Amino acid sequence: MDVGGMDLSGIDLTTEVVRTDRLVLRPFREDDVDAVLAACQSPDIARWIAAVSVPYTRADAAGWVTGEAPAMRREGTGLTVAIEADGRFVGSGGVHRIGQHPMGPEVGYWIAPEARGNGYAAEAAHALAEWAIGLGAHRVYLVADVLNTGSQAVARRAGFTQEGVLRSYLAYRDGSRGDAAVFSRLPGD
Repeated sequence: MDVGGMDLSGIDLTTEVVRTDRLVLRPFREDDVDAVLAACQSPDIARWIAAVSVPYTRADAAGWVTGEAPAMRREGTGLTVAIEADGRFVGSGGVHRIGQHPMGPEVGYWIAPEARGNGYAAEAAHALAEWAIGLGAHRVYLVADVLNTGSQAVARRAGFTQEGVLRSYLAYRDGSRGDAAVFSRLPGD
């Protein structure tokens, strides 16, 4: 099945796992709910990811882990992953909008506060981009709030190139809008 340039024939997105030297990017499991709940209490995650509700409840975490994340995999629109290092949950990521956006699929990520500073976000973002490109994506993109310099640094370490700024791209919780830096990876980058 060709989805937006990606050939997903022979790929079972519901079970697909991507591995790096240090990480396992795997489907979410029901036992990830508490770790997702704890991580999403971080004001940093809620600040940069508007989809993370405030307050973030156990029901929100369960809805993501057992509902939304696996649904994207089943529907073929995303490879949502739990990021695991040394057998422990350290964050979330994914290749989103498969076949849904003219810029190609989008890579996203967040890392639990206690796991930051280990390079996990850049390693996961690089691996996810390689996965999509390896399946034929003509480009992979990533957006980060222009104020989120940490996420922009992760994008660069993951091999993404900044292309510009999308003005008024992000919707904030208070109804205002913000600019986003847009990055891309192409085959051969």
